[in-house]
Amino acid sequence: MDAVVRAIEELERTDQNGMPEAVGGTLHLYTDGGSRGNPGEAAIGCVLMDPLTGKILKEHKETIGIQTNNVAEYRALIRGLEITKHFQPNRLVCHLDSELIVKQLSGAYRVKMPTLQPLIEEIQELTAEFHEVSFSHIPREENRRADRLVNEALDGLR
Repeated sequence: MDAVVRAIEELERTDQNGMPEAVGGTLHLYTDGGSRGNPGEAAIGCVLMDPLTGKILKEHKETIGIQTNNVAEYRALIRGLEITKHFQPNRLVCHLDSELIVKQLSGAYRVKMPTLQPLIEEIQELTAEFHEVSFSHIPREENRRADRLVNEALDGLR
């Protein structure tokens, strides 16, 4: 029983930013970005989950000013990666409902907008900090939590 208590205490330890010191294992990151108007008021949402327990480890939402939908999608992923690195997973599966972004990140599609290139480079730098990262396109219905966070952030602007 002492080993279980110690393991739980280890998981509950946080750093100075209130983030867990480490979780390890495989984690799933769900991100979404959107704007009302394109460009328009934009927001991002991130949900980090332990797929073994189904436990939500962290949720994040924020507005990001006037942006396009694509910029919001990229910024959501960047913020999600920044949050996730504190959990130090061995493997990270990133779920996005933007097929365009997933295909651009995998190299299947070229990035035609020069304004997106710095965002791609930032994602590449962040993913280099992880042991293994993959990007998965999911239907919007499977990304409801992250989508809800985006809408909550945008609704807060009113």
